Amino acid sequence: MKKVMLITGGSRGIGAATARLAGAQGYAVAVNYVRDRGAAELVATDIMKAGGYAYVVPGDVSREADVAAIFEIVDRELGPLTALVNNAGILEMQSRLDAMDAARLQRVFATNVTGAFLCAREAVRRMSSLYGGGGGAIVNVSSGAARVGSPGEYIDYAATKGALDTMTIGLAKEVATEGIRVNGVRAGFIYTDIHALGGEPDRVERVKDLVPMKRGGQPGEVAAAILWLLSDEASYVTGSFIDVTGGR
Repeated sequence: MKKVMLITGGSRGIGAATARLAGAQGYAVAVNYVRDRGAAELVATDIMKAGGYAYVVPGDVSREADVAAIFEIVDRELGPLTALVNNAGILEMQSRLDAMDAARLQRVFATNVTGAFLCAREAVRRMSSLYGGGGGAIVNVSSGAARVGSPGEYIDYAATKGALDTMTIGLAKEVATEGIRVNGVRAGFIYTDIHALGGEPDRVERVKDLVPMKRGGQPGEVAAAILWLLSDEASYVTGSFIDVTGGR
């Protein structure tokens, strides 16, 4: 069976590393992005130059109409979906809860939670044997923040990842007999651009001593865990998590 992956937020960081590794492992990769088409095209070009196939797909996962359009493009351009990586996620400036407003909470939850739910829904409608699908796998990219809470920085972001973990467990049980596996990867302090969104580009350097391994992680280390969970080697693994957190 042809391996077709959609990775949301695939233009940078963990998403880009996952897309490139997936391409190297024989997936046709749909690289989703919201704003930076150039970054997404660079990822796709790298995959193509290495002998793989990739297609750039615009769309904001927090918008239901965009999600429908994303999956329609994948259906048309790449064929039946076999793997979904729910990677798209945002955070906002570091803040305590008592300085957050409802608009911020709505933005963060819309992308990190609602977006993941909508994408998983569309994937199930395509993969599930109930709909005539041939099965597949979903990996939700979570965070160690779901366990530690990110006090004084991003407790809203941490809460979205906690919700994503709960969805992972519940959905895995829901579709276990329908040919779909659902798992999560909790990333720790990883060197990506997301920290700049919170106002501290060098955050990993500041906090790395909190990690038992005393270093930050690389996007490729998270990507390797994601690809393993999607692979046949993980055929009896569902509703589970891999913590890529350096032991934290």
